[in-house]
Amino acid sequence: MKKLIAALAATTALAGAANAEGITEFRIGILGGENAQDRLTSHECLKNHTEEALGVPVKIFAPADYNGVIQGLLGGTIDYAWLGASGYAKTFLEDPEAVEPVLVKINLDGSYGYHSIGFARKDAGIASLDDMKGKVFGFGDPNSTSGYLIPSIEIPQQTGATMESGDYFGEVKFTGGHEQTIVAVNNGDVDGGVTWADGQGEWEDGFNSGALRKAVDAGLVDMNDLVEIWRSAPIPEGPIVLRKALPADVKEKMTAMIDGMYEADKDCAYNIAAGESLGFDPITHDAYISIIEARKAKSN
Repeated sequence: MKKLIAALAATTALAGAANAEGITEFRIGILGGENAQDRLTSHECLKNHTEEALGVPVKIFAPADYNGVIQGLLGGTIDYAWLGASGYAKTFLEDPEAVEPVLVKINLDGSYGYHSIGFARKDAGIASLDDMKGKVFGFGDPNSTSGYLIPSIEIPQQTGATMESGDYFGEVKFTGGHEQTIVAVNNGDVDGGVTWADGQGEWEDGFNSGALRKAVDAGLVDMNDLVEIWRSAPIPEGPIVLRKALPADVKEKMTAMIDGMYEADKDCAYNIAAGESLGFDPITHDAYISIIEARKAKSN
């Protein structure tokens, strides 16, 4: 009987919290880039912290591609996501009132930029884009900033050719995500690929943060088997966004919780930041205007 009373009390408290917040659950979307189970596992701590902060059940969604998260935000079925800059641009261009950027990951040097990193197997004899002519180049996702948008602008500027298969590269392939690109290059399924990294720290570690660091942590690759062949200009790190229609107190509590994650739970901050960082700081829409314009230009 005591257990039943305790359970009823907990349920009542949860319902009270939900009523106070104006929501009955909170839904987190995780972009593609590694397999779904790894994404769910690495974000379990975020789920727990969110339930504690909001007092409502939290669900995590890990769609197969970036567009699944974007459409969830646009359709109101996802409340929170860490988007890439290009993903935010697409969301904003489709509905300026759908989400608002609130926080951005801060690198160990205090910056919030990162790079698209081109890489190949060291034993493939590929050291630069020149060596990629006629070969197979792998890109992650059409809605990825570093995995497609920025390379699709900057690489043609360097090669003087389009990104169409058979023009400069023998074939341009979409792998499905950053982890898939890294594995494809490492296995020799494609000759080269691009992924994201802060570009800081040691190559052998997969840099301080990013998809290469996640792959090293997961034991998927030995960076000594790979070589960097290209690097983009700095890209503004994508924002953590919240659905604009959420109650103000929900947005305030979520922003404060993530903002304080580095101090409260460094391991969780490492998990959700894809490596070493100084946590998260406030960011606004204005930081992404250049990416929005680049995305708009690509669609014309």
